[in-house]
Amino acid sequence: MATLEDTKQYEEIVPRHGSGMAALLLNSLAMLVCTALFILGVFLVEEGGVTAGGTVLLILSALYLCGLGPLLFMGLKILKPNEALVLTLFGSYTGTLKGPGFFFVNPFNRAVNPGAVPPAATTEVPGETVNLVRIHRLLDRKISLKAMTLNNARQKINDQLGNPIIIGIVVIWRVVNTAKAVFNVDNYREFLSIQCDSALRNIVRLYPYDASERDDEKTLRSSSQEIAEKLKTEIQEKAALAGLEIIESRITHLSYAPEIAAAMLQRQQAAAVIDARQMIVEGAVGMVEMALDKLRRKEIVHLDEERKAAMVSNLLVVLCGNRDAQPIVNSGSLY
Repeated sequence: MATLEDTKQYEEIVPRHGSGMAALLLNSLAMLVCTALFILGVFLVEEGGVTAGGTVLLILSALYLCGLGPLLFMGLKILKPNEALVLTLFGSYTGTLKGPGFFFVNPFNRAVNPGAVPPAATTEVPGETVNLVRIHRLLDRKISLKAMTLNNARQKINDQLGNPIIIGIVVIWRVVNTAKAVFNVDNYREFLSIQCDSALRNIVRLYPYDASERDDEKTLRSSSQEIAEKLKTEIQEKAALAGLEIIESRITHLSYAPEIAAAMLQRQQAAAVIDARQMIVEGAVGMVEMALDKLRRKEIVHLDEERKAAMVSNLLVVLCGNRDAQPIVNSGSLY
């Protein structure tokens, strides 16, 4: 069965090119000369009638001015820093121009960039719909080599315990091999978005949302850094086919799905109450122990076991109670 790795792997090559400034100056000078020759040919024809020399000057200069000259201007390419042009000639890949500069290439070369803008980028205008994708691709087919951010929509995924959660990620990426990005996949932006969704589902299914009985268990909430690294690694394995480098991935949103959020909140509140009560009881027991020890050492009062039990009970009620204690003063004998 064929796999993604069986696809023909394209590698970047440098196309044959020259100095754009030199080509601009020479072609402009040639067009000025052809303009002068065209005017000279017109004078020769008007003064001497139809002559071979004048006719030849008119035809050659007109062909250059109206055909060859403008065609050569189409071979001029300007690139800014972190931009690239993937060039094809009659369907064959001829190379990639990279780096800032002014270049001259074969004017029949055509720039290709299927992922110029996101496919769904359309805007509504009163009376008509303008498709920004087509307009942008007609005007600019340069590939950006800058670091870009992909912020996919939040997804509902079941964690390891089957609880539905809402999670969103952001991925920072860039194009490192323009030939693979253009020719190995149909649209490298769409390809990366789909691979991010797939990798996110695979990773989330391996971990619970929150910790269970085992304290050393990795969870989505407490081990976000480790999970982000695994997510980056899995996305990079798939994105390498499209010539993309994953710089960083981060979890931007993590919560329970609305249908179980209330129940999970109650469970978290119950766990917090239990932890708080446990801490209060431990502190109260320590305080009672300290009080009895001081009373014994300083011989303030001698208590038998029954009175000690009563005192411990009263102190624990006062220290562990939710409300302020209402003491009853005994004005009589202790016994």
